[in-house]
Amino acid sequence: MKTLRFYLVRHGKTVWNEQGLFQGSGNSPLTDDGIQGAKLTGKALSDTPFVAAYSSTLQRTIDTATYILTDRNVPLFQHQGLNEQSFGLWEGQSISQLKDSLEYQQMREDPAHYKAKTNQGETYQQLASRAFNAIQDIINIHSTGNILIVSHGHTLRILLGLFNGATWQNHREEGKSPALLNTSISIVNYHQDQHGQSVFVIESCNDVTHLTK
Repeated sequence: MKTLRFYLVRHGKTVWNEQGLFQGSGNSPLTDDGIQGAKLTGKALSDTPFVAAYSSTLQRTIDTATYILTDRNVPLFQHQGLNEQSFGLWEGQSISQLKDSLEYQQMREDPAHYKAKTNQGETYQQLASRAFNAIQDIINIHSTGNILIVSHGHTLRILLGLFNGATWQNHREEGKSPALLNTSISIVNYHQDQHGQSVFVIESCNDVTHLTK
């Protein structure tokens, strides 16, 4: 039997976020606001006893997780499966200059038909598979306790959709999963019984009240 509680946090705001540029597997540093958001998230979670923390391999999530944990004695691991969706040739380009293209519109509104052909990036099917496998890897390691996961907007959104019973094809439909704010906290409870049956239950989603207190 396993009982885990996942705290899913999107990384802090970055320079490319503010400039309206695609990040994906690229990276840019946290802004002052991003650092402050991570510190406030750490304060909000200061009384939560984490057994482990996981981030993607991208520096913006590692830095966010480090600010959240500060000097707490919580092991922090990186998992490539938690990386952001790759946007290939779009990375570093202005979103506003690409938003009228068919491929961009499919990426935003129609995951089932987004093939990432123009940008040579990653499809939602590929993202869903590796992200969910990363969660399964974490579940295989831990039996009980609170787990901090610091990842990315698209990656966490598709995971929350899957936890909520959606598919990678329809997870962006209204009511399936939200667009996540920087340093938002989403809490998901996981339970696996003695027969191996497992269930994910979303307790809260996209909470940013800790950023305005």
